[in-house]
Amino acid sequence: MKETKQVSQMIIKISENGLPRDAWKIRETVFIMEQGFQNELDELDDSAVHLVLYDDKGCPAGVCRIFPSEKPGEYILGRLAVLKEQRGKHIGEKVVKEAEKYAASKGARVMKLHAQCQASAFYEKIGYHPYGDIEEEEGCPHIWMKTSL
Repeated sequence: MKETKQVSQMIIKISENGLPRDAWKIRETVFIMEQGFQNELDELDDSAVHLVLYDDKGCPAGVCRIFPSEKPGEYILGRLAVLKEQRGKHIGEKVVKEAEKYAASKGARVMKLHAQCQASAFYEKIGYHPYGDIEEEEGCPHIWMKTSL
């Protein structure tokens, strides 16, 4: 199923079956080309719900994916990325808030994410709280964060 929602002058497309091309292009640009990660694609991409935000000109600007955790009532948000030229426009926050609404509509009461430590202040600003130890992913420090929905 694909769903389209209007968010101010932007549009969010929600895809429940597979990684959309626009989502992959944003992730490739941000995580591989800009940040140097190698292992960007994984088996979760086939089953996760992907949200892509398009700007007011119809250009892909930001993305994330979500999926239920093994714990009932809990979803995990990941792979949040916003293209460099689109940053500073609250796109990341809009994508996260739409992902939270979607997860809540599926019965989620908690959203968790494994944030790059350098991005943790962004997540704290929108209501997430860190917990646990800092862990390395491909040489980049990450911390688990969560919020109640």
